[in-house]
Parts: sequence; C-alpha cells; structure tokens
Amino acid sequence: MANIVQFENVGLRYGTGQETLSDVSFALAAGAFHLLTGPSGAGKTSLLRLLYLAQRPSRGIIRLFGEDAVMMPRDRLPGFRRRIGVVFQDFRLVPHLSAWDNIALPLRVAGVVEADIQQPVREMLAWVGLADRAQSRPATLSGGEQQRVAIARAVIARPEMLVADEPTGNVDPDMAERLLHLFESLNRLGTTVVVATHDYHLLNRFPAARMMRLDKGRLIDPTGSLRYPPAVGVPA
Repeated sequence: MANIVQFENVGLRYGTGQETLSDVSFALAAGAFHLLTGPSGAGKTSLLRLLYLAQRPSRGIIRLFGEDAVMMPRDRLPGFRRRIGVVFQDFRLVPHLSAWDNIALPLRVAGVVEADIQQPVREMLAWVGLADRAQSRPATLSGGEQQRVAIARAVIARPEMLVADEPTGNVDPDMAERLLHLFESLNRLGTTVVVATHDYHLLNRFPAARMMRLDKGRLIDPTGSLRYPPAVGVPA
C-alpha cells in the first residue's frame, strides 16, 4: 500500500529555543489508522500542525500525497489542505454561523450545490447527537457540543486524511467511544486517520489501531507496534 505521509529527519523549532520536535521519521500508509500518544508537552500538537500544513518544519523532508510539502508554493496550499480534515483542540468554529452552517462549510467551500448539502449535514448532526441544535450558534453550545460540531465539520467531506487533536477531551466516555467509532467508519471508507489523545483507557479499546508515541519531541517506535499493557492507566 502506498504511503500517504513520509517524514524524514524532521525537526521543528519555534524561534531560537530548543527543538520542539527532533529527528522525527515515519511513514503512514494510505488508509492507515494511527493513534498518537505521549505526555503533555511531548510535541503532539506540533506534529499534527506539520501534518495539516499549518507549520513548515525547521529541517527535514515531509511528503504528503506523494508531493514535497516543505517546498510547495504557498498558492497551492489552500487546495492541498482541502484534502485534509482537521479537528482542532480549541474547535475553531465560525462564531456567527449555526451548527448546521459550520458543518456545511467544507462542502460549500468545495463547491457542492446546496441541494446536495442538506442530507449529509442532517445525517452528521444526527450522528453526533445534535439534530435538535442545528440552528444554535457556538456560543450557546456546551464545550462537548462544540467539539461534536467540530468533528462533524472535519469528516463531512470524507477527506483523504483526518487529523484530530484530542477529539474526545470534552465529551463523556460513551460519546468519546462513539466518535472514535465514527473515525473508524471513515477509515474503512479509505481515509487515513491520525488521532492524538492522552486517554489511555480509550486507547486500549481500539487495539487494532497502530500507536505512535512522542516523548520530549522524539518519536518512540514509529512503526506503531508499541502497545500499552491493560493495567496501564496513566502515562509512563
């Protein structure tokens, strides 16, 4: 299976401080499902920012969808990013748009006609349990509800790759498991999925997913074969 992501000796430094990520090398096959773990401050969010092209590395090679993402001209980035769905840790919903319109936004940006938007948005709202909040704006939604809108927005266009930063951090355990099952369903349709999470109890409920662990900016076991024993409930 072809690789959709290739990192080679990637380093990331903000300003003149120490590197946040150092010598990170790994490959993700198209259609893979990976869980990215590690303690707070390990560099998970920084790695995800490189994956969805919000940040360029300080050094190293990054190839996405077979192309050099480091040297890509800036005018190509918006179209390239539309191939990637992103669930941000801070949601980033458009405040003046309803839940319905936030979820519909990727389809509208892609030029989907309005008649073909109605059914997918309705189905996504039902799936994340927000059918009765369709016309609510983000400020009137709880943190968990905003998280679910953000997830629905990220997956509605069936992106080639989905990148999610702590997507279950503001929902109850039952909804967290339901949302990860949604990611699994999307993965079965061919989307490559990378989920950053520190929820070790949840990690053990998805043993089929490959796990990559960051520690102090370095990737441990980039092949994803590392597993946590069932008794482990907190980060090592």
